[in-house]
Amino acid sequence: MATKKKVITKDDIVSKYMEEVLEKGQKPKSVYHFAKENDFTEAEFYAFFGTLEGLEKEIFRLFFENTVNLLHKNEEYQQYDMKNKMLSFYFTFFEILTANRSYVLQSLKIDKNPIKNLVQLTTLRNSFKEYVSEILTDDYRLEQERFQKFQEKAIEESSWLQLMLTIKFWMEDESPAFEKTDIFIEKSVNASFELMNVAPMNHLIDFGKFLFKEKVHSR
Repeated sequence: MATKKKVITKDDIVSKYMEEVLEKGQKPKSVYHFAKENDFTEAEFYAFFGTLEGLEKEIFRLFFENTVNLLHKNEEYQQYDMKNKMLSFYFTFFEILTANRSYVLQSLKIDKNPIKNLVQLTTLRNSFKEYVSEILTDDYRLEQERFQKFQEKAIEESSWLQLMLTIKFWMEDESPAFEKTDIFIEKSVNASFELMNVAPMNHLIDFGKFLFKEKVHSR
C-alpha cells in the first residue's frame, strides 16, 4: 500500500524557505526550484503565496502576528495605557526576532541594494501602523477633530520610523543577551511619548484660533 503524502501547510512552506535561505545563504532562484528541492508542488506553494517575494513579506508579518497573539494572552495587557502597550509590543517582538535572528540578519542583508531588502518589511509596516492606530488613546489625540486624522498619520509614520531604527540598532547590537537593545527600547519609547504630549499642541491651536478671531474682528 502506497504511503499517503503529507499535506503541506503554510507553516511548512515558511519553515522550508527560512531553512533554505540560512543553509544556502541566498534566496531560491524560482518557485519551481524551491518546490522541487523541498518535495512539494508549485500548486501547493501557490495555494498560499503568489510569489517568493510575497512569502518573504509574510514571514515578517507572521513575526508581528505572533507578537500580538502573545500580548493578547496576557490579561493585564488590556489594562495597560498606550505607552506600556507599546513597550510590551517592542519587548515581545524583539524576543521573537531574536529567536529568528540568523534568518532576520541574513534576509535583511542578502541583497547589495538595502532598499530591496527593506521591501520585505512592507506588510509588517502596514500591520504595525494599524496596531498603532488601534492602541492610540484620547490621551494622545488632539481635541480638534479636523486635525486628528493628520495627527494619527503622523504618529503612525513616526512610530514606524522608530521601529525601523530599533531593528537597525538590534541588528548591530553585540551586547550579551542584547541588553543594549532593551535599554534603547525603553529610552526611545519613553522619549517618543514625551514628544507625543498633546497639551502644548492643543494650546498652540487655541492660540492660533484666538489670533485668527482677533484679526477678523479688528478689520
